[in-house]
Amino acid sequence: MEIKSAQFIVSNSDFTKCPDTGLPEFAFIGRSNVGKSSLINKLVGNKSLAKTSVRPGKTQLINHFLINRAWYLVDLPGYGFARVSKSEREKWQKMINQYLLGRKTLMNTFVLVDSRHLPLDIDLDFIAFLGTHGIPLSIVFTKVDKQNQSATAKNINAFKAALLQQWEELPPIFITSSVSGTGRTPLLNYIGQILQQPNPSK
Repeated sequence: MEIKSAQFIVSNSDFTKCPDTGLPEFAFIGRSNVGKSSLINKLVGNKSLAKTSVRPGKTQLINHFLINRAWYLVDLPGYGFARVSKSEREKWQKMINQYLLGRKTLMNTFVLVDSRHLPLDIDLDFIAFLGTHGIPLSIVFTKVDKQNQSATAKNINAFKAALLQQWEELPPIFITSSVSGTGRTPLLNYIGQILQQPNPSK
């Protein structure tokens, strides 16, 4: 898939106020500081589309970006550590859950996982939540350029093994780097394949 246009549309804290166009949506979410905004910018070829920060918790709302005037890329707040109060984190979690469970135009949720770490319960628990509720998902390992290939492979294999303790088969998996562009084409092509399916629905 070729990205011809990418435009910020709206930010919301209430999923019922998200765009009412009926266009398909692809959500991106991950633990705070997983490199989500950088990956989104790399995917769409715009370094400043999604706001990046060295401070976790920069994304605090449901952000809709219109891609190719045909589908939405949705940037969701990160889960896990962020320098905000417990009540604020709980508010974010409620907002995320309402979107994921209630958004009928959601075609797929890309869960971003930092490839530099061995499996973390917070990631496994969130993926289990999606699976329990039948929400289509894919796993995107980020920052593969930050360490040697053997260390990355070790962590990814450990994550797969942890998933297979609960899952009969693994969801689609992508290996990415927002620096080198690794994984960009496979990710975009996967979205394109979903868009080509007749009458896609949640």
